Amino acid sequence: MLMDQGQSEDEGDRLVSGQPQDEDEALGIALRPRSLAEYDVGQRQLIDGLRVAIEAALNRGDVLEHVLFDGPPGLGKTTLAHIIANEMGGKIQQTSGPALERASDLVGILTNLERGDIFFIDEIHRLPRVVEEYLYSAMEDFRIDFVVDRGPYAKTIPLELAPFTLVGATTRAGLLTPPLRNRFGMFYHLDFYTPEQLEKILHRAARLLELALEKPGARQIAQRSRGTARIANRLLRRVRDFAEVKADGRITEEVACEALEALGVDAEGLDDLDRKYLRAIIEYYEGGPAGVNALAATLGQEMDTLADVVEPYLLKIGFVIRTSRGRIATQRAYDHLGIDHDAPEPPSPQENLPLLPGSPT
Repeated sequence: MLMDQGQSEDEGDRLVSGQPQDEDEALGIALRPRSLAEYDVGQRQLIDGLRVAIEAALNRGDVLEHVLFDGPPGLGKTTLAHIIANEMGGKIQQTSGPALERASDLVGILTNLERGDIFFIDEIHRLPRVVEEYLYSAMEDFRIDFVVDRGPYAKTIPLELAPFTLVGATTRAGLLTPPLRNRFGMFYHLDFYTPEQLEKILHRAARLLELALEKPGARQIAQRSRGTARIANRLLRRVRDFAEVKADGRITEEVACEALEALGVDAEGLDDLDRKYLRAIIEYYEGGPAGVNALAATLGQEMDTLADVVEPYLLKIGFVIRTSRGRIATQRAYDHLGIDHDAPEPPSPQENLPLLPGSPT
């Protein structure tokens, strides 16, 4: 295998992972846009739709319809939830699907919401089923029928809730149950940003962090940020550290390239795990097709890590094709790794071993 089972990388430790890390949370509040006017980069159709819906709700004196955001991690779903709360003038209560283990956890949060507040659930597709079912009446009728005791002593206590807006975020919309998905009034998909849009995000972050970021340096960081704002801001901070120690603190094109190469992030934004994934398909499975289960076993990774984090960007940039038979590496992947597509694959050492004693090799 390319990696021992004991060497499985923690997805949260990857520099080019869209998953949040501790340092992202620490600086996220400072860099996060607080209004739709500040969120002026990318996702234009989404922003225009939200602006109309928020203005209409404010004019009616009503709460905003429930909103569901879908897209890869790091594109701004949490930021948009906070913007909705600021624009609507309400408070935000934030949690995640796995954190709501019992129905009582959900009831405790909902009964403390005030009119117009925002209830944000990240990774909402991971809600336990029993908790999800309590959300149905809460979203539709702003009430919960809470069952206490069991058997012949069971009784239902109706709890009236203040009208609120549920904002859900998911990286796997296909895992949402139809009853939950149908209760959202607005559904938006967030797509990857272009390098030009990421450059604007980087320059805004540089101003807030008081960094000397030159345009060519920003372009190099943007091109290697995998179309993800969170990764762009993270790479900017790592390049800043490099510039302060190895250079004069100014982030030029040369400084950015040297820093990112030292961090293992290549010109396409791929890191070591991405390259191992591609090499596994090409070298171990002759270019594919290869099933994700087989690739996960070969790399010593979780299948969900490959399917949800590694593959989406490789699919977007055309390095991998996903078919019903498995994953296939494209010519672009061969070219990027410097592998001759037409060269014959060396035989595996196991091909020369006899299957049974005395059988021909």
